[in-house]
Amino acid sequence: MLNKSLLLILLISIMLFSCVHLKVKVIREASNIKLLPVFSNNMVLQRNMENPVWGTASPNSEIIIKIKNQEKRVMSDNLGNWQVKLDKMEAGGPHTLVISGKETIQFNNVMIGEVWIASGQSNMEMPLKGDWAQIHNCDEEIKSANYPNIRLMTVGHNISTTPLNKIISDGWVVCSPKTISEFSATAYFFGRNIHEKTNIPIGLIHSSWGGTVAEAWTSGPALKKMEEFRKQVETMEKGPQSRDVILKNYKLEFEKWEKILREKDAGINDSDTIWSKIDVDDSEWKTMKLPTLWENAGLQGLDGIVWFRKTITLPESMAGKDAMLNIGPCDDIDITWFNGIKVGTGISYNTPRKYKIPAELVKAGENVIAVRVRDNQGGGGIWGDPGDYSFVSSSNETIALNGDWRYRIGLDLKDIPQEPMHPDYPNQVMVLYNGMIHPLIPYGIRGAIWYQGESNADRGFQYRSLFKTMIRNWREVWGQGDFPFYFVQLANFMERKTEPGEDDWAELREAQTMALELPNTGMAVTIDIGNAIDIHPGNKQDVGKRLALWARKNIYNENIECSGPLFESMEIRGNLIQINFTHAEGLKTKGNSELKGFAISGKDGKFVWADAKIDGNSVLVSSPAVPKPVAVRYAWASNPECNLYNEAGLPASPFRTK
Repeated sequence: MLNKSLLLILLISIMLFSCVHLKVKVIREASNIKLLPVFSNNMVLQRNMENPVWGTASPNSEIIIKIKNQEKRVMSDNLGNWQVKLDKMEAGGPHTLVISGKETIQFNNVMIGEVWIASGQSNMEMPLKGDWAQIHNCDEEIKSANYPNIRLMTVGHNISTTPLNKIISDGWVVCSPKTISEFSATAYFFGRNIHEKTNIPIGLIHSSWGGTVAEAWTSGPALKKMEEFRKQVETMEKGPQSRDVILKNYKLEFEKWEKILREKDAGINDSDTIWSKIDVDDSEWKTMKLPTLWENAGLQGLDGIVWFRKTITLPESMAGKDAMLNIGPCDDIDITWFNGIKVGTGISYNTPRKYKIPAELVKAGENVIAVRVRDNQGGGGIWGDPGDYSFVSSSNETIALNGDWRYRIGLDLKDIPQEPMHPDYPNQVMVLYNGMIHPLIPYGIRGAIWYQGESNADRGFQYRSLFKTMIRNWREVWGQGDFPFYFVQLANFMERKTEPGEDDWAELREAQTMALELPNTGMAVTIDIGNAIDIHPGNKQDVGKRLALWARKNIYNENIECSGPLFESMEIRGNLIQINFTHAEGLKTKGNSELKGFAISGKDGKFVWADAKIDGNSVLVSSPAVPKPVAVRYAWASNPECNLYNEAGLPASPFRTK
């Protein structure tokens, strides 16, 4: 009996030893550990949150993560993917984050603070200083940008038809005069304002791309819920995966489209560019003063081709000499001729054109310059600094070229099929979400700031649902609840209208305002700090501050006003309409001047400029021309004259009552 008992004990011991031995063999140290650049030296982790840390390693192996007094262990799966959540931490630092297996990765100078995503198009991308844009007082701002507890990270441009798990980035850097000049100005001024008020470390992740549309920043599954985008998403999902095949198909489609473009361009006859020739009679063409975007000169909403011509008279002293033809940036693509001979072409919307003119083309007397400008979307024309416009001989004699040019429309793109999209074109559904947002998920963030809308301005009604869809989409996929989402309303831009009327930019601003119906959103109104001739206004200090006001009030608990007056309701009172606002404490006009920007209409829908006066927290609107008013509009134009503010000095948002 004893022998049987001993035998049983021996067998159990062997089994236990085997299990332990097997367990030791299964749990092995990870090798080939990799993380995205969002994890790097100088990073900021979101305070008071269980921050996800993730990456890849050898399959079925153990990774150890340490920071402060924490140690987390996690096993990679069969594909080598792993993720762990750190315990919540208070703001502070610097700390060291260590990820180890067979090898060790160490990230130094890690801060715990507030992390914000900054995204959108060019007005978010606009750096403090660069070739295409400069911020007000940029040199002084750069010199003073010494904030060691503000950290910056920029995501490089990347598109993808499928969600990516990698990003283009050099990782985090400490904010300093050496690192700030090429970073997003709006994001920096937003983060700086919060940091100065809270003294909390700030992490800014900048991921934007100029000229892009909101649907490019929204995921495929979210867009498929909108009828107008479903087929585009499904086509992309079913399309060929081979890049060679994609490029081949694109080339064939583009050649067909370009043929249609040439055939429909009134300035071309059977491939002959007739409007470039010297002997064209352009006396009946209209006149436009250059430089300007043509939207500012009566061609609002036109995407297409416009031909420009200018005849200059040169003296004998300039004849027969090499010369340089200088004109401003052409938005987007130009072909330029001098005396009927093609002298250059450009494809960059923000680069001044400088074309060499050979001596044999330069003659005394009349010489003709012709420029064919093709604009694909947004603003179009020949713009920039008047000083860029000149004809300069090799002996430095100069003829100014700014001023009156003849012009004629060659083609409206609405009259031909839509241009095929290049595989690398960013304005395709979901491609920027896949390439520049999805890889950041689920990095711990406090919230997001957004500056975009110019590229969707001709689809304001659609933007009402599209913008909300995008916000909900980001919140859902991030899995961090309804995090704060603050955005910039379009600034004033383009030629000022003398009479009330319909306006695409006003409708887009209205669509942006409707996003305030979503919880935890905020809008920075910039209707007073734009630039009529530059879609990239230089005052990003106030843009960042007005975004930061929302965060300071709603997140960091400051007792401040965060918004300008917002339309709440209207009451018809006989021959006038009372407009009621929220955020209306201390309504006033700038400089105590006459209140402007209001228009009123009766049942006929014809708006006229109105008399308006402040009455407490309301405005009373009327006009002798409208005895029975039914509707009011305020600042309803691309570049309105308007001056209503609240006591905090924040401008009222444009609106219409119906």
